[in-house]
Amino acid sequence: MKKDIVKPSTLPGFMELLPPDQILFNKMLDIIRENYEKFGFLPIDTPVIEKAEVLLAKGGGETEKQIYRFEKGDTDLALRFDLTVPLARYVAQHFSELTFPFRRYHIGKVYRGEKSQKGRFREFYQCDIDIVGNETLGIINDAEIPSVIYSTFKDLGFDSFTIKINNRKVLKGFFLWLGIEDSTEVLRTIDKLGKIGLEGVKKDLTEQGLDNDTIDRVVEFINIKGTNEEKLQSLKDLGIENDIFNEGLKELTDVNHYVETFGVPKENYIIDLTIARGLDYYTGTVYETFLNDYPNIGSICSGGRYEDLAGFYTKQKLPGVGISIGLTRLFYQLMEANLIETIDNSLTKIIIIPMEECLDKAIEAASTLREHNINTQIYTEKGKMGKKFGYADKQNIPYTLIIGTEEVKENKYTLRDMTTGEQSLLPMEELLLRLK
Repeated sequence: MKKDIVKPSTLPGFMELLPPDQILFNKMLDIIRENYEKFGFLPIDTPVIEKAEVLLAKGGGETEKQIYRFEKGDTDLALRFDLTVPLARYVAQHFSELTFPFRRYHIGKVYRGEKSQKGRFREFYQCDIDIVGNETLGIINDAEIPSVIYSTFKDLGFDSFTIKINNRKVLKGFFLWLGIEDSTEVLRTIDKLGKIGLEGVKKDLTEQGLDNDTIDRVVEFINIKGTNEEKLQSLKDLGIENDIFNEGLKELTDVNHYVETFGVPKENYIIDLTIARGLDYYTGTVYETFLNDYPNIGSICSGGRYEDLAGFYTKQKLPGVGISIGLTRLFYQLMEANLIETIDNSLTKIIIIPMEECLDKAIEAASTLREHNINTQIYTEKGKMGKKFGYADKQNIPYTLIIGTEEVKENKYTLRDMTTGEQSLLPMEELLLRLK
């Protein structure tokens, strides 16, 4: 009976990398994690599968359309679609065991059943940090977040990027002053300025029922120019008598002052009154980060302040501020733009090639090298030396260690530099010094 062969393939929207690209991806992930830990954030992880009632506590909308949902027995289950809702559940559930303000980072995969298209993924890594307070959380925390963004992207190898900062209270208070009671749709429209342009914004605002005079004032407002200090002064000069606006303006002024104190250079952050963030739960400071030379990539890191993280799970008021890096999408976009390149085919520093009857000595040498944190592999397959050296070459392994009868007899090792071809006969002590 002929065996049926299933064609190997992955689902659309699921990224799978070959080892060299995966090594690069992992290095980026490690840099992000190291920076998060450098700023005192603690790691957590939550189940990929949650109760559907927990994930959908806020209600339907786009989330319910995109969620991967299924039943096992009589339990309604779903795959997490972000890391914020699981954080809310986590903090509410473990409230009495946590110390506040709670600084956590979470790096993990999330799932969204979006329409499959280039650069959009259904399974992707998010790298989140949040600072969650109990009842209150000082505005100084909002100013520290950009320093985490700055440190992270500098360590990832970027210099020319801009962290754009705004405050939703400034926008909301301004709209209330104009007589716009429900500003949700207006905020979403402004947030799309980069995608639909100024005329597109005007068209959307007209369709929302705003008159031409109001639209002109909105456009004039979001086009305020100058340095950060000049923009803040222009906002003060508007003389707007609205408590929400003035509260937001003070917060924005404080954040602007402390961002520089935290060590972020002025050329790497600006106040941008068009940054609104489309998500409804942001209530104060908001952030978007862009590569200056590649604006088409879009925001590479975003987030903001929210006043009530876990209102659907607890009566405790838990304000917070945080950001997220969508690493899978960012990695894909950087690769497409040739901004990063794969260099390493292997993480192995040295490969041991034993001659016949010398395998015991090779295993002993490998154990010693690994004890000294030197990544070591033993080539155990039979074949000609040319094939063995060819394997090391293809893997970009920088050194080979040859062990034959003479090496065993003298208790030394032949070290070959695969770049120069030079060989040296060394005792283990010198070998360790050479490889460290």
